[in-house]
Amino acid sequence: MKLIALDLDGTTLSSNNEISNENIRAIKRAQQQGHIVMILSGRAPESINSLLNKYNLELPLAGSNGTAVYANGKLLELTSLSPSQNKLALDILEKNYAPYRVYSNKGIYVPTDWEKRVEKSISSMPEEYSQSQFFERMTRNPGKAEGTSFFENVHSLLKEEEIRIQKFFILTLNPNLKTRLWQSLLSVDDVYLTSSSSLNIEVMNGSGNKGNGLKVMADYFNIPLEDTIAIGDQFNDLPMLKVAGLSIAVDNAEDEIKKVCDVVTLSNDENGVAYAIEKYILKK
Repeated sequence: MKLIALDLDGTTLSSNNEISNENIRAIKRAQQQGHIVMILSGRAPESINSLLNKYNLELPLAGSNGTAVYANGKLLELTSLSPSQNKLALDILEKNYAPYRVYSNKGIYVPTDWEKRVEKSISSMPEEYSQSQFFERMTRNPGKAEGTSFFENVHSLLKEEEIRIQKFFILTLNPNLKTRLWQSLLSVDDVYLTSSSSLNIEVMNGSGNKGNGLKVMADYFNIPLEDTIAIGDQFNDLPMLKVAGLSIAVDNAEDEIKKVCDVVTLSNDENGVAYAIEKYILKK
């Protein structure tokens, strides 16, 4: 039995944000043969579940970059930022008037002035950024998304009872702002910084990453790490790709990601996930 961890955006999802019939069939064939297929994504658990329901897929998952791990309807592990990390990170984001989203155990929270923050960022954005396959999804108003709420005062948000923050998603359409924010956020003790595209920064607790999410799921199903497979495309996938027994990059992955992976499959628009499952798992 293998544990197969699939990234979503840029990997299992096509550039049109769809899961192809070929990928669905391969996932279900792997399940039928007794393998465990999981989603390991930067998306929030609510977003992942909504997507899986759309395609009638039942899979364990680790959302918010592996910080919220679920299987068989149970929360296996929740890796959250500390109150001091939250305060320091938010002070930096507010000082720079950055567009950001707060991923928490109570859903996603977004500043009420999200659109104004995005407009300011776009005003100094390199033209080529608008051509990114992630641009529309990352910049749109998230108000209608499942599990999303707005807040006016971030300090009031931090005072809410029982709220635990797993990730900050920061939109960085200005390269200079991205560099400045990255350097500032590194001053916060024991945080892990990564990105899922050229347009963003993601901030988690130092032990919150996709590699840990894969380990938690493997332990739950009693699967040795050497029997795990991870498929991804971006820098936030690196921890799981380094942990997995077999690491696979889709052909549209960043060059640095391809270099650290064992093999490269077809692109996300060529059913790369299905091709990899068929070639490296089912045919064996």
